[in-house]
Amino acid sequence: MDLASSLSIATSGLHAIDYQLSVTSQNVSNSSVAGYVSESATVLTRTPGGLRAGVVPGSTVLNVNKALQASLYSQNAKVAASSELSNSLSAITALQGSTDTDTTTTTGSSNSLPDSLGNIQSTLTALASTPLESSAQSAVVSAAQTLTTNIHALSDAYTAQKQTAQDNIVTTVSTLNSQLTQIGSLSAQIMNLKSVGSDTADLENQRLEAMNSLSSNLSVTFSETSNGDMVVRTEDGTQIPTRPDQISKPHNLVKLPTNTWPLSATTTTLSASTVYPSSTDMAITVAGKDGSKDITSHLTGGTLGADITLRDSTYPTMQAQLDSFSYTLITRFNKAGVSLFTDGSTSSPSSTSSSLVGLSSKLSVASDYVSDPSKLSAGGDTATSSGDISAITKVLSKTFGTSDEDTNGTGGALAAPSTGLGPDGSINISYSGKQGLIALATSLTSDQASVASDASSGLTYSTSVQTTLKGAVSSVSGVDVNNEMAKVVALQNAYTANAKVISTIQTMFSALINAIN
Repeated sequence: MDLASSLSIATSGLHAIDYQLSVTSQNVSNSSVAGYVSESATVLTRTPGGLRAGVVPGSTVLNVNKALQASLYSQNAKVAASSELSNSLSAITALQGSTDTDTTTTTGSSNSLPDSLGNIQSTLTALASTPLESSAQSAVVSAAQTLTTNIHALSDAYTAQKQTAQDNIVTTVSTLNSQLTQIGSLSAQIMNLKSVGSDTADLENQRLEAMNSLSSNLSVTFSETSNGDMVVRTEDGTQIPTRPDQISKPHNLVKLPTNTWPLSATTTTLSASTVYPSSTDMAITVAGKDGSKDITSHLTGGTLGADITLRDSTYPTMQAQLDSFSYTLITRFNKAGVSLFTDGSTSSPSSTSSSLVGLSSKLSVASDYVSDPSKLSAGGDTATSSGDISAITKVLSKTFGTSDEDTNGTGGALAAPSTGLGPDGSINISYSGKQGLIALATSLTSDQASVASDASSGLTYSTSVQTTLKGAVSSVSGVDVNNEMAKVVALQNAYTANAKVISTIQTMFSALINAIN
């Protein structure tokens, strides 16, 4: 081996060290960046024709355990979904309050439905003892108005939270588009570089960061093709394009990245009667080879999946429960001869699913009793004679009764509607409609509180699992700054050694030239 070869080998060593230092520097500078994956430099020995010719930088490798990474993506979606559900439902639990009731009688002081209903029962009991006292008569009407106010507040909250979910869907779809097309744009660059044998580690790292962010918004899976492209699929396997060419469209159809493609959601105002899929404005569509198509039912998990669940299932079900309760409240008081509650126009509303939708928002205390509370002590609707407590007694024994006759009636006329509810008749209530009024109110409150509690518990558990997975992923993919600094010291020593070799060779060259001269 001649001096020229030795110089070439030592110089290649310096170039390789420069490359390794750049990778180490990249790791250290990104050590605090969420989703960044540590990189490892690869140095290869050059042996052309079997002769030693120094070293050459190889491909930079990402330190990734794909199975662990996929598990973390899945858990990110679960945490984000639980958080979205819990945050939204907290507005409902704040209104529901706590109840001190049993299922037959109460004098609770909270705004919960059982307590509000129990207060009507207790004021009626007091009125039966002093039927001619105007204050006792007014107390019943006041308690009834408080109940309707609390019911209105709940109904309004369901609609408001349903609208918030819809607004969040539109916002999240825009964010998802940016993340999807960012992945698509990076993938296009990665494929181009791979095709000419260039290093793609930094671009792949940027893509991993985008994938990590996306995983909180939607439950997805990622699969890399042999040419370096990344395919994104929903949890049920439905592909979402990240570039137009993935659906056989011209690559320049849209400029990437963009927040308007491939998904689309419409800003729209919702009410208790608007429901997906009947309302096409509520659909989320995805660009496809043959045009846009509805993909709403395939989008689950993450922030987006949670908001779809809240909008299309959770709040419509809660609204149906409250509407059913409001209908039962009207009919059972009416049956006892005291039409204290109306739907705003009648004390005999229809029980058809379409008629029940939004009934709770229209519930009111009958104007006859508001203007003349003394009717309560005069036989109720029939208004016979002052001091007649027969209607009050009947309300206490029948309206608040718990026997089958009181809770079901002939042909189930007094049972709370529990099937075929909602705008499209698809909602069924999980608890029995054949209960006393206070028991019904308690079942409604407990059921809705359980939904919120499950979301809160789910958030606690899923966050714990996520923390564990993050630790496992970090042990493989995270940057160990101390380890990187140790590499710097080793590379510094290697650089000094190679530089010494070059210096020695230069001295020998000089001596040779001097000898020749």
